[in-house]
Amino acid sequence: MTATAILVSGAASGIGRATCVLAVRDGHHVHAVDLDPDGLCETVELIGAAGGQATAHRVDVTAADQVQTLFATIGDGPRLAGVFTAAGIDRGGPADELDPTTFRQVLEINTTGTFLIVQQALRAMKATGGSVVLCCSPAAQVGFAAGGATAYGASKGAIASMTRTIAVDYARYGIRVNAVLPGPTETPLMWANVTSAQSAALRGQIAGEVPLGRLARPDEIAECVLWLLSDRSSFTTGSLVGCDGGVLAKSSISA
Repeated sequence: MTATAILVSGAASGIGRATCVLAVRDGHHVHAVDLDPDGLCETVELIGAAGGQATAHRVDVTAADQVQTLFATIGDGPRLAGVFTAAGIDRGGPADELDPTTFRQVLEINTTGTFLIVQQALRAMKATGGSVVLCCSPAAQVGFAAGGATAYGASKGAIASMTRTIAVDYARYGIRVNAVLPGPTETPLMWANVTSAQSAALRGQIAGEVPLGRLARPDEIAECVLWLLSDRSSFTTGSLVGCDGGVLAKSSISA
């Protein structure tokens, strides 16, 4: 039996899927969590093809009872050493036009869903220690020039604060809590609010605004996540780790 396990929410695509697949190198059993059954199946197949072991869990991260049942189920398997909360959505628009229902939905999935997973992870790890990585965003610290990210930015600002406070509270138990801040990345979420006709031109525009001159691959963000999950980052906690191609370092004056 594999000695340890990691759990990844939002595992059916994007950064979550990439983290699941790359985790095979570290020998973890992967608990892949998402609401999308087809995407979960594909992720598990990719893990198997890479020589790893995985269990798929179809869970609504906003449902406290489902999250509690999830952790009760995985408690019978290998010790949970790490958790990555990658489940999230991006919806919204200008603040004065934003439907309150949409605002609440974004916070419910991105923030409350993250909290419910982290809450159960903390309970599972209090006796053994472990590492928790939250998926944050540069939107937690700056406003995007494209605008319309009030709901998303608010949800990720809460994630940033949650990361710091929980890290301090649970350091005594040997639990490290950090957040990764991905820059523009080639994932379904990146283009969730863009038509296919717009995406090609917008991709080039965004790449030109990133100091490194391109969008990230999901596996590049996953490498940062796996470093934070591993003992290689053993003295890192309460940190917001940018993996953004230099986006947060850049100040634009002329445009």
